[in-house]
Amino acid sequence: MTSVIELQRVTKRHGALARLEELELTIQEGEMLALLGHNGAGKTTIMKLILGLIAPSSGRVEVLGGAPNGPHAERLRRQLGYLPENVTFYEQLTGREVLTYFARLKQADRHQVATLLERVGLVEAADRRVKTYSKGMRQRLGLAQALLGSPRLLLLDEPTTGLDPAATRDFYHAVKDLRDKGCTVLLSSHVLPGIEPYIDRALILGKGRRLALGSLEQLRLEAQLPLRFRIHGSSLEMHAPFWKAMSLEPTPLNERCVEVSVPPDDKMQVLRQLTTMPNIDDIELSPPTLEHLYTHFSTRPASPVSGVSP
Repeated sequence: MTSVIELQRVTKRHGALARLEELELTIQEGEMLALLGHNGAGKTTIMKLILGLIAPSSGRVEVLGGAPNGPHAERLRRQLGYLPENVTFYEQLTGREVLTYFARLKQADRHQVATLLERVGLVEAADRRVKTYSKGMRQRLGLAQALLGSPRLLLLDEPTTGLDPAATRDFYHAVKDLRDKGCTVLLSSHVLPGIEPYIDRALILGKGRRLALGSLEQLRLEAQLPLRFRIHGSSLEMHAPFWKAMSLEPTPLNERCVEVSVPPDDKMQVLRQLTTMPNIDDIELSPPTLEHLYTHFSTRPASPVSGVSP
C-alpha cells in the first residue's frame, strides 16, 4: 500500500510546553484513521502539521510524497480537503457563491458545486446568504467545501458538530464513499459511537504521546477487556451454581434478562455452558466498544517513545 502521511519522531513545542513528543505515524492510502484524545492531547496539532500551517520542532513530516510546507505545497493543497471544528465563511455570500469562490481558489471544477450542495442537503438554501444559516447548515457547507476537487486526503476536525443524527449518518456515508474510492481520511471526534462503524484504525493520544494505535480488533486484543453477555430467558436465578462455578456475577436487568462480564479467554467455555442450559431463549454478546477502549487506554501511562506500527 502507498503511504500518504508519515510522521517520523515528530516533536512540537511551544516554549516549555510539548504539544507532541516524538510521535511516529504512518497512514496508508484509502485508510480512515481516528485521532482520539482529551482537549490538548495533540490532535489539532497533528492536523496543522499535515496542513503545513506549523512546522515541527524536530522530526520529519511527509504528506503525499513531500514536505507540506515545501516546494510542492501548492500542489498538495489542491489534493486535500480540510474541515475545521469551527467553520467561518463570508456571511454576505450565498452558499452557492461560497463554494464557487473556494472552487476557484482550489482550481476545482465549478460544476461540482451543484452536486455537492445536493449531497450535503443545502439545495433549498443554496441561494440564501450564509448569515441566515444555522450552525448545522454552516457545518454542512464546510463539508461541501472540503470535498471540492475530489481530494486524495481529507482532514476532519470534529466534523459533525451541530449536525442532527440523520445528517451525521449521511455525512459519514459520504465520507465512506470517498474512502472506498481511495481517499485517505484523518478524523478527530469526541463522538465515539458515531465514528466506530467507519474507521479502520484509531490513534489514542494523551499529552502529546501515543497511548494506543490499531484497529478495533487489535485494541481489543491488547486491552483484554471483558465481553458483555446479555442472557434472556426464564428462571435465570436457577443457574446460580453455574454463575458461581464460573466466577461470574450476573446483574439483573429485568425479570427475564441478566448481564454478565466475561473475560475474553473464557468466551467459548461460557457460551458452550449456556447453550446447554434450559429456559434460555437468547444470548447477546457485545465486545468492548470504542468508548470502552478509549477509557481504558487513556487512563494508563503513555509509552516513553510514541512509536507506531503501520
